[in-house]
Amino acid sequence: MIYLELLISFLKIGLFSFGGAYGAIPLIQDAVVANQWADEEMFANLVALSESTPGPIMVNMATYIGSRQAGFWGALLATTGVVLPSFAILLVVTIIFQNILKHKNMQAILKGIKPCLMGVILATGVSMAITLCTTQPSFSIDMTSCAIFSFLLMTVILYSAIRKREFPPIALIVLAATFGCFFYG
Repeated sequence: MIYLELLISFLKIGLFSFGGAYGAIPLIQDAVVANQWADEEMFANLVALSESTPGPIMVNMATYIGSRQAGFWGALLATTGVVLPSFAILLVVTIIFQNILKHKNMQAILKGIKPCLMGVILATGVSMAITLCTTQPSFSIDMTSCAIFSFLLMTVILYSAIRKREFPPIALIVLAATFGCFFYG
């Protein structure tokens, strides 16, 4: 039964997520928490782990959750479920609709979807920041986490303002991991 639940849950995620992994995080969170495969704190850790390991975030998360719940076959089914819809849709679009993305109406649809995706990504970031800075279940403030988060956020903002380019994601991951090891290890 767990195999079918994993496959169907991640098929839904793969089918209804639009905008990449960051747009899919709320869907994954809903499925994982609703099925009690992980709590909110574990999910936040899972997002951080999936970010810092090579490969697509959605695939990393599906593989880890599937493996944790049902071993190798669970990982395989969850990963297949999250990847299969995108693969099938891209295959169909590539074969049948090669020029559809150049069409004026399709461009208008995509331009309309972009602000919505930005809102979903922003809401996910705010939700994760709140989860990071509070401890469960008492919702007390974790000052160390808040300080690390604030320092990293200011580092990214100042770097971008001074250097006029994006802060390297690898450097941010290494810096965050170093702080995590130092303060929590």
